[in-house]
Amino acid sequence: MEAITLAAHATSEAHPSYSPMPWSLKEIRAAIPATCFQRNTCRSFLYLFRDLFMAAVLCCLATSIDPFFSSPNINPGLPSWWFQGLVFTGIWVIGHECGHGAFSAHRKINDTIGFVTHSFLWTPYFSWKISHHRHHISHASMERDEVYVPKTRSDLGLPPPGTDFDYEDIFGDTPIYTLFILLRQQLLAFPAYLLFNSSGQKHYPKWTNHFTPSSILFTKGQRRAVIISNLGLFIMVCAVREAVVMYGAKSVIKYYGIPWLAVTHWFIMITYLHHTDPVVPHFRGKQWNFQRGAAATVDRPFLGWQGEFFLHSVARYHVVHHFFPKMPFYHGKEATDALKKFIGPYYTFSEKPVFQALWENYNRCQFVDDQGGIVFYRDKKGDSAVTTGVY
Repeated sequence: MEAITLAAHATSEAHPSYSPMPWSLKEIRAAIPATCFQRNTCRSFLYLFRDLFMAAVLCCLATSIDPFFSSPNINPGLPSWWFQGLVFTGIWVIGHECGHGAFSAHRKINDTIGFVTHSFLWTPYFSWKISHHRHHISHASMERDEVYVPKTRSDLGLPPPGTDFDYEDIFGDTPIYTLFILLRQQLLAFPAYLLFNSSGQKHYPKWTNHFTPSSILFTKGQRRAVIISNLGLFIMVCAVREAVVMYGAKSVIKYYGIPWLAVTHWFIMITYLHHTDPVVPHFRGKQWNFQRGAAATVDRPFLGWQGEFFLHSVARYHVVHHFFPKMPFYHGKEATDALKKFIGPYYTFSEKPVFQALWENYNRCQFVDDQGGIVFYRDKKGDSAVTTGVY
């Protein structure tokens, strides 16, 4: 099989063929060093304390420096927002680790830390943990995945393949309008997913969300956890209200609101680029299995050293995370090296600058075909970057 790599598509017009992964999950796990699965609670806490310390220092610096810049032409908040947004996102990633049980071998520690960190960043911890678990166990399944489910031809009212059709009528938006829609996605997609199941399964009821205990996302036994998640967000509402009374709305927005908005941007950008790419397959029916779905994502050196340090390499070692979500992030490099050596061309890595990748993928990944056990995104001209044969 020809290697499916993003670099190959960047320089060639050829459409490589794809055949599904042959190995079992047991075979793949055996290729990973056993030490990579060990969770160290103390080490995890050190990363958390480091992030909390950086957040406190950045907040103190921002409030201390502000009075010295009275000119409207100088905004000292810009670098503060950038780095505080990254630090907040790193704290969110720690909560994500907790949701998978990767922070500690002790469930109560995981859930306590995860509940606090995610509630602080307006994420319903238990509710999102439940749906995110379902995303992992059904990743890249057209019928069962929970998020970033591609639109199909029929969803968009497009004719079958081979039909003489001008795709420009549907996708011929101006770059300015496309940029506006992309910015809307970056700032609002995560709240929209939590509130309205945006980008989730289309066969779910219309008002599916992460806050109603009786939502189809949850079982009866999980409803108590949903209520606790909602309580965490209610506490945050009260805390923010008190902060506004004490410090004023402008200060709360400046020192907390804008960095939080950066979290939603980074989170969506990271996850979108993980799961939306012309060379990433999606599966139907019997063509899907866990390991094939796990490999259907992309590793990226997101923001270089800043992504490694502030974001705990969440984008750099995401493929192995989908294979083994309980593995701590600090074992990601060693595990990825072993995984890459074993699965070879089924491992996908892109060195493309992430903002360039975001723009290109947003324009290239429009829909998939209604038929086929293995499908790839088609672009605004109806073309696919990869061919699959008959499956």
